[in-house]
Amino acid sequence: MPDRSPTALATALAALLLALPAAAAPDARRMHEAAVVLDTHFDTPANLGRPGWSILDRHDRVLDDSQVDLPRMIEGGVDGGFFAVFTPQGPRGAAGNAAARDHAVFRAMEIREMVARHGAQFELALAADDAAAILARKKRFVFMSMENGSPVAGDLTLMKTFHDLGVRMIGPVHFRNSDLADSATDAPEWGGLSPAGRTFVAEANRLGMVIDASHASDQALDQMIALSEAPIILSHSGCKDVFNHPRNIDDARLKALAAKGGVIQINAFSAYMVPTPRIPEREAALAELARSLGVNGRDMTPAQRRAFAEGRKSIDARWPVPRANMDDFMKHMIHALAVVGPDHVGVSGDFDGGGGIEGLEDVTGYPEITRRLVAAGYTQADINKIWGGNALRVLKAAEAVRDRLKTGKAD
Repeated sequence: MPDRSPTALATALAALLLALPAAAAPDARRMHEAAVVLDTHFDTPANLGRPGWSILDRHDRVLDDSQVDLPRMIEGGVDGGFFAVFTPQGPRGAAGNAAARDHAVFRAMEIREMVARHGAQFELALAADDAAAILARKKRFVFMSMENGSPVAGDLTLMKTFHDLGVRMIGPVHFRNSDLADSATDAPEWGGLSPAGRTFVAEANRLGMVIDASHASDQALDQMIALSEAPIILSHSGCKDVFNHPRNIDDARLKALAAKGGVIQINAFSAYMVPTPRIPEREAALAELARSLGVNGRDMTPAQRRAFAEGRKSIDARWPVPRANMDDFMKHMIHALAVVGPDHVGVSGDFDGGGGIEGLEDVTGYPEITRRLVAAGYTQADINKIWGGNALRVLKAAEAVRDRLKTGKAD
């Protein structure tokens, strides 16, 4: 007897839609340009302090490992996005919390400084309705988000400080557990949210900040959905029923997220889409290459970065790593659409933070997603929701909760 479960039907529908020919989407570029194209998770702020790097210049991913800049946003039809204040999870405790706070304040100021310096091209967005207003002024909009809540974990009143700086989306955790929540990629510690994490949810609602549950454990996600008065977003995640990885979400939770008005933004992170074995020899060779060049992560000069890229070619050839492609990405996208519909699905490449797959190496690849969606039968109204409408709706809902709570306190 054939399997007629919702998951099986969604998988079958995804396979059918992916098989549709490209010729079915003749007007895809026009439809792409008509939408507000918004990515909910750019790690690009990490590049802003790099020597010789400017967001106004066109860069090459192979040469300098960057994926977002103004020329490529224009080519990809990208109108703006959430630029992340990312803080790696360091030591917990008073000293660690202070270091995380200081790091995040500096990163937030780098984003604001970039916008101020390039005011003819970019403008800071502080509310959902700002996106359309900024586009009407022929500029790209810049929302700010916070990935990992460690900068505020030691003092949740700092959430208002970062809100005042412009942060409108905030997540409690990253790869390792924080003082606020368990991570999807760490051993359980709190059983979901910590007591402070529950207060974090309430404070985000009070301030009108969208809660981002990407990187949170399943139990933490469950609790955030239950506790939050506003919809929850997964700013860069995938579908566990397509590929079983802790960073992905199962269909039951996907439906619970949608039932609360939330959205999953499908990301393009290869290791969350295809099996990706660790290759110790490759890791050792990359470490030795970096040591020999005297380089340290993003603090490379342009010449060092080119030398590193050249040296990496032979390492990639000797120890190749499997990479996901656009078909893998669309399996997650079409599956999510089949399970919860176009009101609850969006896009994030996780660019400049490890994202990028074959056929979607940087933001210039985004029109191909639209082409495939149109070929699969999705309408302009659907495209508008998927590319920006859903994320902006969630932000607007968070603003409405903030206003209602404020009014309630005044009664």
